[in-house]
Amino acid sequence: MLSRTMTTRLLSLLVLLPLLAAVPVRAQMSGAERAGWQVKKTPHSYADLVARLEKAIADNKMGLVTKASATVGAKQMLDKDIPGNTVIGVYRPDFAVRMLEASLAAGIEAPIRFYVTQNADGSAELSYKTPSFVFAPYEDGGQPLKTLAAELNEIFAKIAADAVGE
Repeated sequence: MLSRTMTTRLLSLLVLLPLLAAVPVRAQMSGAERAGWQVKKTPHSYADLVARLEKAIADNKMGLVTKASATVGAKQMLDKDIPGNTVIGVYRPDFAVRMLEASLAAGIEAPIRFYVTQNADGSAELSYKTPSFVFAPYEDGGQPLKTLAAELNEIFAKIAADAVGE
């Protein structure tokens, strides 16, 4: 029979092993390696990239539905400076109607988001999950949702290219 101390150590080890195993996986999940993500490095400053993204959204006839920034919130609420980051949700009513007709559950995914982050060197990156990746779990949407996602893939790629200057 194991002593109480030995039992405690074994239980602790059993709890820690899964956590230790997850560390290398987490380290491998950098931005460009995330499944379904598009990550674009740019020479633009954070503020410039946010402005360029907003213009690209309008130029591509999509709606800027939401905008949230921990950078602004941290400064206003905590008087703390953190690197720039803004999440911008993009969608349009005609896509919303088609999405909901295909899959009511998929409605939680709209608007689809772009993420602008500031790098240590002052440049910024633009990231987003492709619409086809975002909607992939909603099998109930069938071909209509897949078709919608493919259309949105093209629009989001164009918005991103316009914003970063490709």
